[in-house]
Amino acid sequence: MKLSQLALVATLAFVGSATAQEKWPSRPISLVVSQAAGASPDVMARMLADKLGKELGDSVIVENKPGGGNVIGAQAVARAKPDGYTFFFATSAALVTNPFMMKDLPYNPLKDYAPVALVTRSNQLIVAHPSVPAKTLAELIALEKKAPGKMSVAVDGPRNLAGVTALAFNKATGTNMVLVPYPNINNGVQDVINGRAEVGVFSVSIVESQVRAGTMKAIAIAAPKRIAAFADVPAAGETIPGFDFAGWFMVVAPAGTPDDIIAKMNAAIGRAVRDPAIKEMAPKLGFDIDASGIGSPKAASEFLNEQMALWAKTTKELNIEPQ
Repeated sequence: MKLSQLALVATLAFVGSATAQEKWPSRPISLVVSQAAGASPDVMARMLADKLGKELGDSVIVENKPGGGNVIGAQAVARAKPDGYTFFFATSAALVTNPFMMKDLPYNPLKDYAPVALVTRSNQLIVAHPSVPAKTLAELIALEKKAPGKMSVAVDGPRNLAGVTALAFNKATGTNMVLVPYPNINNGVQDVINGRAEVGVFSVSIVESQVRAGTMKAIAIAAPKRIAAFADVPAAGETIPGFDFAGWFMVVAPAGTPDDIIAKMNAAIGRAVRDPAIKEMAPKLGFDIDASGIGSPKAASEFLNEQMALWAKTTKELNIEPQ
């Protein structure tokens, strides 16, 4: 073969390779969800997947891999081929809570994933029975300090997000509310409604209807700023600077996924969450999407590192050790 022919073959091979890379996606993409089908995160993920499919020109299929406290889904993505066809709709529990709660975690959130976009927050409400004579967080703190240890707070578990939120609240304010864990969180909600527990920490999606019906009252959002769904309810951060115990969801890819694919997925997510249907449904599911946008992959990575630092500090202060 002549030199000119070899050069032509090499050029065509390069062009063919470049063209193949530019065609992403060329087959369906998997979006792994570590909760069961029908749960609020699954509903949100499916709405996002539907819009992403239209943005990217190929199907985005939700794969439910529940169990193990998010570990099953998280591990599956960590081990997936980093070719741009597997992503994880990751919970804050999977990425920043599990490392401080579980021994021998079979994945490393900072090494095994490439952050793509911080999609939404899943906020918690600090609520109280209507008979509790406190309308604000400051009044609740003052009320508890008048009779330390007499007030109970319903949570889903002492080492889950709500439980850590309540413990961190006690630590930050000098209060001594007694944690009452409920493996079935609906029982905790009923006990606050019935007055058997004075206070509760629950996700917005679980208690929104009760708050609006007046069977319990919202004291504060367990976050640094207010949310659209309850714009009139103060954020805990307004009384306790830096208090941030919102859950959140971030799309991540297996580490090693090409940067150009991550950038394209980030841009597609940014367009998808601006869709009117998602903007309307998200608050109903208890999710809060930042009106200013999702930010870049770099911003998502920085946020993840900040959250890891926050949980490292919090668990140390609360003497929480992995089990």
